[in-house]
Amino acid sequence: MSKRFINLLLLLSIALVPSCTKTDTISYPPTRKADQVDDYFGTKVADPYRWLEDDRSAETAKWVESQNKVTFGYLGRIHFREALRKHLLEIHNYPRYSSPMRAGEYYFFSKNDGLQNQSVWYVQKGLDGQPEVFIDPNQLSPDGTIRIGLSGFSGDKKHVAISRREAGSDWSEIRVMEIASKRELPDRIQWVKFSGAAWQGDGFFYSGYDRPAQGRELTAKNEFQKVRYHRLGDPQERDQIIYQDQEHPLRYFRLDVTEDEAYSFLTVSQGTSGNELYWKDLRKKGASFEPLIQGFDFDSSAIDAADGRFLVHTNVDAPNFKVVSIDPRKTSRKDWRTVIPEQTEVLDWATTAGGQLFCGYLKHANSRIYQYDLDGKPVREIRLPALGSAGGFRGWRDDRVLFYSFASYTYPPAIYRYEVASGNSDVFHRSEVKFRPEDYEVKQVFYESKDKTRVPMFVVHKKGLVLNGMNPCYLTAYGGFNISMQPSFNPALIVLLENGCVFAEPNLRGGGEYGETWHKAGMLENKQNVFDDFIAAAEYLIREQYTSRERLGIAGASNGGLLVGAAMTQRPDLFKVALPAVGVMDMLRFHKFTVGWGWVVEYGSSDSDKGFKALYAYSPLHNIRDGVAYPATLATTADHDDRVVPAHSFKFIATLQEKHKGPNPVLIRIETRSGHGASNVTKNIEITADVYSFFLHNVGAKVRY
Repeated sequence: MSKRFINLLLLLSIALVPSCTKTDTISYPPTRKADQVDDYFGTKVADPYRWLEDDRSAETAKWVESQNKVTFGYLGRIHFREALRKHLLEIHNYPRYSSPMRAGEYYFFSKNDGLQNQSVWYVQKGLDGQPEVFIDPNQLSPDGTIRIGLSGFSGDKKHVAISRREAGSDWSEIRVMEIASKRELPDRIQWVKFSGAAWQGDGFFYSGYDRPAQGRELTAKNEFQKVRYHRLGDPQERDQIIYQDQEHPLRYFRLDVTEDEAYSFLTVSQGTSGNELYWKDLRKKGASFEPLIQGFDFDSSAIDAADGRFLVHTNVDAPNFKVVSIDPRKTSRKDWRTVIPEQTEVLDWATTAGGQLFCGYLKHANSRIYQYDLDGKPVREIRLPALGSAGGFRGWRDDRVLFYSFASYTYPPAIYRYEVASGNSDVFHRSEVKFRPEDYEVKQVFYESKDKTRVPMFVVHKKGLVLNGMNPCYLTAYGGFNISMQPSFNPALIVLLENGCVFAEPNLRGGGEYGETWHKAGMLENKQNVFDDFIAAAEYLIREQYTSRERLGIAGASNGGLLVGAAMTQRPDLFKVALPAVGVMDMLRFHKFTVGWGWVVEYGSSDSDKGFKALYAYSPLHNIRDGVAYPATLATTADHDDRVVPAHSFKFIATLQEKHKGPNPVLIRIETRSGHGASNVTKNIEITADVYSFFLHNVGAKVRY
């Protein structure tokens, strides 16, 4: 949001006036209703709180201040909240590392000592060298909300492009550092979003937008993305446009360059799924982009180029994905050569390093990793220590040692060193967290959804749990955008487990756990399947006596926030607590802000009659009914969320406070200088402490602090 909004938010001191909507313990601030009605193909839809979409107005700032005052007043009365926050600080206070990545004679890695707001980037010569600070983001802003990522190394490994994001916004600025001297160059590339830096020669390619209108940086629709080339030392104004499409303003473009800088691959997409793939011979002056795979019905990504052919990971005629080799002079599908055929398990990713091909499969959402030669001949399976998630195996062609990471719900992240030739793995670094994994158990169960589809779910709890229906349960999921929810380690989960909670995470349709067929079964007109899967998970947990309606809370973020909003409005009787975070709540207008248009391929659009009917049927904002008792609700959002703009949550909670009846609190917590995710460790812990306190308090948990 604008500086004006933030200043008003921080400075306004507002006396709350009596509300017309009350519960037994809370008076909500009044929210003005405007006479705004839209006509969607003959259906009149009221939108009385549209004025909350204006995040620059003093009235919106006053509303936010009022809502936060009520929310923090409520949270402040939870007696164990501060003790829980302090315990979260203790649990998070352990060193965390990223996997090393090599650039010539140097290795880079990030490290967080425990409670640093941002991880620090280190560099060392060789694996046995002395680590030195390369860049410390914590020194760049007083509140520690500037995040730094490494976006790409130059071919000679003398320079690295870094991305700099502030206050949680998706906007990034690319800068360049000289590796040997750790000196930052004067180059500044602004208004970049969802882009890396692909080096060629003495510069790099990147994807960015024109400067948005002043004051609309965090809400205006992002259109006409362009691929540009930046030469070191030039001002951004001189950057050459490499690719643009003036006829299709709502498309993403990403350009990647092969390690030898001989070829570039251009990925063109109309949204979050489906893309076209083009290539260019960078050795030929004046060469143009040539089609490799056209049409937006499938997902394809270039892996590498070898012997004049391109390795491609694709789901063309293979819903579970495969790897093919394509001759750029003969791109017809009949001329493709299959390197890794489609399997019954989904091929989640594929990458080359050390002259080998590494493939990551999912078996019921758990990782399986295999090594092949570049012709697809099997070399070995890389054995993992338990059920969980593994990733990595990225590097250069001449690498002999690679790194990968592994984690699970009760298995803190470990980084392994892997020898490409022998297949030997050994622990390079293991996180030491203050808890006893052996006290807990992780299991995977399967249950039937409404239409009898078999859905997997991970369940985590203390060993010896008594199934008597009295256990608090925290049910969370995502269910969309082909994203697979795999076992991962979150130190905050320890707080729930220590206090006798059951943690449950189902793999809903809409995700990528079982390939594109599973994804399509939960998108567009099939989106209701996702909500049915989630509701069936809750019913299973109650039926098997893991928990009860009075002990069950549901949580989700972004598309998962939509999931929570839809579930609680469809089945308000089923849950005690609802925790929608940065949720997509207004399904009729999501595509009008920032990059929301990119989700139309997943959700559909209210601009069409068919799309409107499907979206209106489940849109959380539009399905809140007057006089219904809804679960205790704490919606969370942030002022710098320019992916799912906070207006979604603003309008949802205003409507909920207007129509909800009953004693359950329905509140919103709005963070400042934060975005779609917490912008630093401190904010993450504070938000988590408040959300967990709200949940545990409202399900009547016996908190040990």
